[in-house]
Amino acid sequence: MRFDAYHPMISALYFLFLLSFVTVIEHPVYLGISFLTGLIYATKLKGKSAFLFGLLLLPGIGLYAYYYSRYNHFGMTNLRETAIGNMITLESILYGGIRGLKASSLLLWLLCVHEIFTTDKIVYLLGRISPKLSLYFAILLRTAPKTVTTAHRIQSVQEAMGRGIRQGNFFRRVQNLLRVGSILLTFMTESFVETADSMRSRGYGLKGRTAFSLYRFDNRDRAVVVTLFLGAALLGSAYLLDQMAALYDPKIILNPITGVSVLFYLIYALLALLPMLLQCLGEWSFEKNRKRLPERG
Repeated sequence: MRFDAYHPMISALYFLFLLSFVTVIEHPVYLGISFLTGLIYATKLKGKSAFLFGLLLLPGIGLYAYYYSRYNHFGMTNLRETAIGNMITLESILYGGIRGLKASSLLLWLLCVHEIFTTDKIVYLLGRISPKLSLYFAILLRTAPKTVTTAHRIQSVQEAMGRGIRQGNFFRRVQNLLRVGSILLTFMTESFVETADSMRSRGYGLKGRTAFSLYRFDNRDRAVVVTLFLGAALLGSAYLLDQMAALYDPKIILNPITGVSVLFYLIYALLALLPMLLQCLGEWSFEKNRKRLPERG
């Protein structure tokens, strides 16, 4: 059973905690775990495309670390001098890599959020709190894939008419590109207006409005909530014990790796892999129950 089959509140709590943790923490081990687990789970959800995207992020991290070290000068370990006399230090390179690793981890986990959080879940979670906000979020999430599909359709029609963006000389291609962009902009604007009018005509956002939902908070969801809060409490204790402390200015200071720190690393890795573990467990249970069913003659 996939993680998106659980109650939407479970997914919201989990991703809110994980993204907040990745944003705040600067310890290289925890960020490395975040990147690897995000890559594994994104690959599980989206296949080879997510894996290739994660691999492409690795040289980007190195390039950003080099760029950051050239324009931010701090640290005690000098490596070499730039053409204008500034020193590139080990501390600045490592901290630039940490920032790049953090951004890459967030991108991978946001891929998972986009795959798990569908429009109906956002409408369900925000519908009672702020109906207009939930409507805007639903339209926004639907915009990107719909825009790409519409752009391909417009381009195919224009190519059939000899007006494609890859047809003609340079000036003709620019003119065709502007024409396709104008058509796409007009189509998407009309789509937004029609969607808003349709939802308003159906009574969306009226006071006292009720909505049908298939979601129900059962014992399975309660067990996941208990696990999530237990993991968060253990990681909170790790933070209070300075197991996540990391300094890069003026020199690199990290806590030594001990048995306690390794235990906290494993706890965070298991918590980050919780959605995939639940999905694998659900698939294994489904296959086990399917084999028990008698075959139809």
